Amino acid sequence: MPATNAQIGLGSRFGIKNGATYTAVAEVTRITPAGWSRNTVDATHLESPDAYAEFIAGLKTGSDCTFDVNWIPAPSDPLLAAFEAGDGDFQILFPSGTVAMQFAGVVTEFKPGEVSPEGKLSASVTIKPSGKPLIVTVPAP
Repeated sequence: MPATNAQIGLGSRFGIKNGATYTAVAEVTRITPAGWSRNTVDATHLESPDAYAEFIAGLKTGSDCTFDVNWIPAPSDPLLAAFEAGDGDFQILFPSGTVAMQFAGVVTEFKPGEVSPEGKLSASVTIKPSGKPLIVTVPAP
């Protein structure tokens, strides 16, 4: 049996496009990449075989990308700036450093976590992809 090629997520980075490059977001603790889904359109008709519903492929959609950070509140917070901008271009760089997911999207939520005496400050971000999320090869850093 061949050895596995599985990887752990350590070393992955989330970036926000700034000009021609992606600026890494500091202290990301978890990323759920965008996914892909497809709607279906009911095409059932009065003579559908064996009284079963029939469907055809509809539009494709990128599912939400979410990530969490150790939040360091600052007036110039890049995540809050991305929320205020509304849309942007984003990248998840995977541990190899040469494969990434890139997508345009709308920042739909920036949510600071609970503030408590011994809890770390955290925040969650949700981005709705606009268009097709792409898996691409990028130059090594």
